[in-house]
Amino acid sequence: MSRTEEILEKRLGGGRVSPEDALHLAQEADLFALGRAANALRRKHVPSDTVTYLVDRNINYTNVCITDCKFCNFYRPVGDAEAYVLPKDVLAKKISETVEAGGTRILLQGGHNPALRLPWYEDLLRWIRSSFPSIEIDAFSPSEISHLATLEGMTVLDVLKRLKAAGLEGLPGGGAEILDDEVRREIAPKKLDTAGWLDVMRQAQALGLVTSASMVTGCGETASHRVNHLMRIRELQDEALASHGNGFPSFIPWTMQVETTAMGKIFETRRLLPASAQDYLTNLALCRVVLDNIPHLASSWPTQGEKVAQAALAFGADDFGSTMLEENVVSAAGTTRVKMDADEIRHHIRTAGWVPAQRDSRYAILS
Repeated sequence: MSRTEEILEKRLGGGRVSPEDALHLAQEADLFALGRAANALRRKHVPSDTVTYLVDRNINYTNVCITDCKFCNFYRPVGDAEAYVLPKDVLAKKISETVEAGGTRILLQGGHNPALRLPWYEDLLRWIRSSFPSIEIDAFSPSEISHLATLEGMTVLDVLKRLKAAGLEGLPGGGAEILDDEVRREIAPKKLDTAGWLDVMRQAQALGLVTSASMVTGCGETASHRVNHLMRIRELQDEALASHGNGFPSFIPWTMQVETTAMGKIFETRRLLPASAQDYLTNLALCRVVLDNIPHLASSWPTQGEKVAQAALAFGADDFGSTMLEENVVSAAGTTRVKMDADEIRHHIRTAGWVPAQRDSRYAILS
């Protein structure tokens, strides 16, 4: 029996993959052997043929940012002619359209805008909660929370408490990229470090907020960097479940779009290649094998297209992601596709051989 077979057999028997084993799988495992194991493990977490999806909208309330991430074409510097902060009438139209389309959640994400202070965010959340009481509000990535805490001279915990009191229900997992500071210093040196991202999520979970974790591959990272990321997420999940039972319900790996960004020039100089569909599926399956304490794994149709996203359902994923009635950040970098309605998602799930079901942020089935 090969080492790969031994590792996968141990995992299928209920054992835990060590960092050394995970690195071996990342570097040596056959895609289909890893995929078969991931699919079997998916069925341990989600025994039915159900594949879930979420109807939501990703609203970027501002595009002003001072972090200058090398992979981002969306942001504008302070004072730029194209800089904006969305007024409430525009936000109201976007949220109303989401509700009319059967949406149950909005994601509010923006840049690190130094002009927006904590009372502005509190007022925004209270207004949304009073105007649209049925909609879930997941907002502000860990990086945005950390920026706001620094701006106000407050602790992350106090900022989160005030935002929760104003109506915040969850934190999206954006800004994780690769949770290894060697990579983060290269692609986003002004953004919070690995420990900072994990700490914001730790405190959000302790407050009972819904959180998700993500991973962005194809940014020049090594297999070791990827494994470090997965281990740090798994360790935080262990801690969260043991201390208060509110960890990450899901994990979303996707691939960086580098062609039109500053990262594209770095890739050209270093002769690096963007992540392929095979690399994406291999990493997706690895995530399912390593993250034994996170029940749900989402595919990524916006970065991979619907066909690869369908294939991902046989490589460990049990969720097709969300409709994203609006998306600006990934699309600005040159993604495959930026919109898909609920009917299309259900069609793609069914034609891949699964049963579609709409969910909310906590993975409760709605229909």
